[in-house]
Amino acid sequence: MKEEKKLKIIPLGGMGEIGKNMTLFEYDQKILIVDIGLKMPSENMPGVDYIIPNVSYLDGREKDIVAVLFTHGHYDHIGAIPYIIEKIGNPKIFASPLTKGIIMKRQEEFPNNVQLDITEVNNGSKINLNPFKVEFFHMNHNIMHNLGMFIRTPVANIVHTSDFKLDASPVNEKPSDLEKLKEIGGQNIDLLMIDSTGAENPGHSLSEKVIMENLDEIFVNSNGRIIAATFSSLVNRIQQLIALSEKHGRKVAIIGNGMKTNIEICRKLKLVSIKKGTLIKPKDVADYPDGKITIICTGAQGEDRAALMRIANGEHQSIHFKKGDSVIFSSSVIPGNERMVQELKDDILRQGAKVYHYKMMDIHAGGHAYQDEIKEVINLIKPKNIMPIHGQYSMFASLKNMAIDTMNFKEENILLAENGDIVYFTKQKGTVEQSKIASNYVMVDGLGVGDVGEVVLRDRKMLAEDGMFVIIVIVDKQKGQVKGSPDIISRGFIYLRESKTMLFQTRKKTIQIVNKSAGSGGAVNWTYVKDELRNKIGQFLYEKTERRPMVLPVIIEV
Repeated sequence: MKEEKKLKIIPLGGMGEIGKNMTLFEYDQKILIVDIGLKMPSENMPGVDYIIPNVSYLDGREKDIVAVLFTHGHYDHIGAIPYIIEKIGNPKIFASPLTKGIIMKRQEEFPNNVQLDITEVNNGSKINLNPFKVEFFHMNHNIMHNLGMFIRTPVANIVHTSDFKLDASPVNEKPSDLEKLKEIGGQNIDLLMIDSTGAENPGHSLSEKVIMENLDEIFVNSNGRIIAATFSSLVNRIQQLIALSEKHGRKVAIIGNGMKTNIEICRKLKLVSIKKGTLIKPKDVADYPDGKITIICTGAQGEDRAALMRIANGEHQSIHFKKGDSVIFSSSVIPGNERMVQELKDDILRQGAKVYHYKMMDIHAGGHAYQDEIKEVINLIKPKNIMPIHGQYSMFASLKNMAIDTMNFKEENILLAENGDIVYFTKQKGTVEQSKIASNYVMVDGLGVGDVGEVVLRDRKMLAEDGMFVIIVIVDKQKGQVKGSPDIISRGFIYLRESKTMLFQTRKKTIQIVNKSAGSGGAVNWTYVKDELRNKIGQFLYEKTERRPMVLPVIIEV
């Protein structure tokens, strides 16, 4: 009997984490890819710039890839393109106009990369990528031109929502296309892959209309400059701030390269509306009364080199905080950034400015659906199975419990997958396979991609926590014995001048270890000698200090 062909859905990122979104759809040896995103490193990854998906599963299969589709232009969905696209054979790309613009602009930062083959798609576009047929539909998010996907395969019909929210009164774009979702829901949907980032939040997410009204209140009550910080990709919020500035007769200065770039792309695509004469250069801010100025900048997460931090530290060449300024943090705090953001707020308040943030009033709305919106989409799509995507595992579990407890779904119809899992679909059912493919972190550090692993990170953390202890030993080549007293260099471990007794004991112990290990001349295994020094001196230093510096023995034969 001929074995039934199966559809494989393989997430390489975005599952059990926020960011690094990338998913493979494989049928009959053909592969369709959705998104190629990056993730920012955590605090325990010193020196790492980004984390990108592991695409080793695609090695040697470049000709099997029919295309890469992109949902929207946020870096957690497009940011890894320059590092991965050539590795997978530079396949055809399909993206909305704004997403294409951001991808192409980012590609300019990597001049040696390949020329991308991008085709624009919009709400309602249909493409045939045999054996996959894809129809795109509009979904609200906090960036324009965000597209969900209806993916037909020979064994299963799949809906991928992209990141989304259901805002009846969005700014600068139309609401999510609910009629389209209802129409798709009548076409026998086997699997709904649904954004779960907001699944732990009850109710309905805030409308941008409410945000606009609250921001307007700040403009009415502010007599000095307004300095608003938000994400560079949150173009709708930037548009709101510009529109309110124009309403209240304020000039606008934009600070932050990423923000300027995104506004430039949106203006070319006629996605933002800015009156002639509204925008001024930061250096010209001083030429206008404080009550006639709005400054929009990056840095609401307390990032070191972002514009808001540079202003707060007095490092910006033309903008400094002063009494009477109103500072708006128009973003929620990303988990892990709380301390940095709090310290930045405190610093700004010390300089006499007034600070507004989302815990004081509703001046920020996220881009992700809450429980009521998730339920509404599930009811419109009517899927046989649900697979939460784009979120931590707790978010997946929350969505699963909601679907079982309030929507009469059975547990076997909620597919909880993690990075590297293989989800199999036949015409009968879908299952999550326990076997995994490689999906471990690939870290980007400067020009290096994947050359920083767990061992390097462990060494960096050791250096950061306990410092470095270098022992330089000169050995008589003929006798195999130490000449003179070993030199010691300490960085981040102890202050040498105040540790003379311990240093004397360390030198004495070093001479004993080398003389004993090297013997009395002849061929010496210096690797063994260095290991002995590293282990025994390391243990000795721990006994004396209860700290474990990185011990680096250097042996010079003369």
